[in-house]
Amino acid sequence: MITLIRHYEAVIQATSKITKNSSFYISTNISNTEEFRVLELVPNSSRNVKRIKRQPIAVKSTPRADRMPTDQNWQAIWPTARTFHPDTVPLPLRQGYKHNKNPHPNKHANTELMKIPNFLHLTPPAVKAHCEAIKKFCTKWPIGLETDEACEKHFPIEIITSDYCYSSPTIREPLARIVNLRVRLSSLHLDAHAKDKLLRLVGDRYNPKTGIITITADKCPTKKQNLDYVNYLLTALFHVSWRVEPWEAEKSEVDMEYYDWDKNKSRDSLVSMYSWPNPSIDCNYNDIPHGTEYKSAVSDLINNGEDHFSINKYKQAVKNVLNLSFNENVN
Repeated sequence: MITLIRHYEAVIQATSKITKNSSFYISTNISNTEEFRVLELVPNSSRNVKRIKRQPIAVKSTPRADRMPTDQNWQAIWPTARTFHPDTVPLPLRQGYKHNKNPHPNKHANTELMKIPNFLHLTPPAVKAHCEAIKKFCTKWPIGLETDEACEKHFPIEIITSDYCYSSPTIREPLARIVNLRVRLSSLHLDAHAKDKLLRLVGDRYNPKTGIITITADKCPTKKQNLDYVNYLLTALFHVSWRVEPWEAEKSEVDMEYYDWDKNKSRDSLVSMYSWPNPSIDCNYNDIPHGTEYKSAVSDLINNGEDHFSINKYKQAVKNVLNLSFNENVN
């Protein structure tokens, strides 16, 4: 018990010494330090701050565009499509507009030149080099297709599409999906019934002056889908025009939508008049002088209506068939 009491007293004495020494150290340290720094919301500019003065570096170098030789390989400098760079293009380009009377901005720091697509990589020598590179993958032009007439004979269908190059977040131009199919009516090899039915189905897509049928498709989102659609439409029109419905066989001359001279009494009258006094209905009107001209005049007069041109054409055809020569002043 006595030992524990003595040990406790020794611990108390040691603790008191440590406390005294610590308080002395803290008080001494506080007295020797400066005051607390004041928070400055707006820094005082008058405080002396040591700043390092940087000496400007004198750079005496000519821009790259001025150092480029005139006989350089431009394809190696600008091989593909890229954004405009003023120090790479040795041309005094200007683009833009200023409100004052100063000239247009030059090429340096010109955003107008950088935001538009350029075709500096498609120079004639570069295009020629590209053609030489892909020439080994091409085949010779087929023999027998040297003229446009031969191409139209062997390939009557013409497909017209358009490709666009423009600046946009997407590479798909909406107008690029439109597909136009052109084909001549004479290349379809239709008879009178199929030709008449086909023309009624296509409507205003047929141009009578050129004899070309144009089918346009733009409903599908892609060009490939519209191409398949126009091919399907042409195939469907061709087969439907050759189809003869049961009610078409019951049509008489009164039910015809147009005047058919071959099935009309005008043909019988011309043939019987030419073969008189032994009339023959089976006589071919092509053997009659000016018979084809008379047929065309009568058909145009009835189908297209009466006008100054059709009446004069019919008048001249009748005179030629009857072998008459009246004075032009006589009506």
